Amino acid sequence: MSDSTRPTTDASHTAFVPVAEAAAMDALFSRSVHEPVLVFKHDPWCIISVVAHRELSQLGGEIPTVDVAGARELSLGLAERTGVRHESPQVLILRDGEAVWSASHGAITAAAVARALETGSPTDR
Repeated sequence: MSDSTRPTTDASHTAFVPVAEAAAMDALFSRSVHEPVLVFKHDPWCIISVVAHRELSQLGGEIPTVDVAGARELSLGLAERTGVRHESPQVLILRDGEAVWSASHGAITAAAVARALETGSPTDR
């Protein structure tokens, strides 16, 4: 696992990096061939999504984040590309260009995501 996705307990080192264009999403899929890539689908106006954001902030590193309200087409395209039904909030972990794990709503916890990044457990669709 790269340092950018390695879980830490220092929330001050978490950066939620906006993903708003298809080219940026393509780059994440390409990167997933070399390392697991976490993608967070977030709605900043949703309290459940705010709670998920807080959980993910415990991981540290960079977290590519799709604003589902501001980049709806991109968010829906991600669902189509991965075969994982769109939900919000939602976390996907990509490996080798495929979604290998996903969680939504209350199932998004720092511990669950960190475990999935380490083990690459199957998708929880």
